[in-house]
Amino acid sequence: MKKLLKVLVVLLLSVIVLLLLIVAYIKIALPNVGPAPEFTIDKTAARIARGNYLAKSVMACMDCHSARSLTEFTMPLIPASLGEGGERFDQTMGFPGVYYAANITPAGIGNWTDGEIYRAITTGVRKNGKPIFPVMPYHSYGFADPEDVKSIIVFLRSLKPIEHKVPESSSDFPFSIILNTVPVKATPLTIPSEADSVGNGRYLVTIGACHDCHTPFEKGKFDETFSMAGGRVFPVPGGMATSANITPDKETGIGSWSKSFFIQRFASYRDSVNAHRVISAGEFQTIMPWTLFGTMTDKDLGNIYAYIQTLRPVKHIVGKFRKT
Repeated sequence: MKKLLKVLVVLLLSVIVLLLLIVAYIKIALPNVGPAPEFTIDKTAARIARGNYLAKSVMACMDCHSARSLTEFTMPLIPASLGEGGERFDQTMGFPGVYYAANITPAGIGNWTDGEIYRAITTGVRKNGKPIFPVMPYHSYGFADPEDVKSIIVFLRSLKPIEHKVPESSSDFPFSIILNTVPVKATPLTIPSEADSVGNGRYLVTIGACHDCHTPFEKGKFDETFSMAGGRVFPVPGGMATSANITPDKETGIGSWSKSFFIQRFASYRDSVNAHRVISAGEFQTIMPWTLFGTMTDKDLGNIYAYIQTLRPVKHIVGKFRKT
């Protein structure tokens, strides 16, 4: 009996040592996406314009990295706060910790190299080598054409510096360990030719991370059975919003929408009155940044429509809003 007990103790200690070694490896050696690339980007007017378009209209970076008007429909960003960061994501939203959107104005990342910003956007690794929680969809941004990412960096450099101290993000155990395994190396795509409408739509939908909001997400993973079919729930002021089914299913998705209707659905938010419509407490609210996506060009919106029509139709009824 004593011999058996001794063997069990040795086995237990061996398992503990092995676990400690694994944890040490994860915390010390990961994330391992390689060093930040070394380059300096030419700061041209064309790059600033392209970066502005991508960061605001397509990839919606500014949506999380700016303050938002919570009393208006779609919670549009407040222009004076562009890039200052500070939005909080925590356990009440289903996250395994407390995370804050960073200050990405020159006051926040002005001492980062172009390569360090590039690595953060495309792989989710900060200047200091620490991982970023994937509420920032860097897994999607990692597919962006390198030239597009560089344009975003030049745009960020052009922002007005805002001195806004953002708290440190922190993960709950055990995700504080797991998070180190999340960042991966980027797998960039090339922007398709202008003639390839579906290809361009696919590219825009990918770097815009549409999948992340329009696919149910539970217990740390996406339910690909309902890919792009809506159903992900988000807390919003006064209630809970659920993402829409945007597959081409004619009954429960947007399969019955015409191209012109699809474009107009977004374009209507270019109107200042519609973009800043004040709503009452508990009235239907959405996390969808219509006022940002609505500023995409008609051509890009048409390309997105063309791509969406190629998706697998999924019959999935979702309720858009529940008052709390």
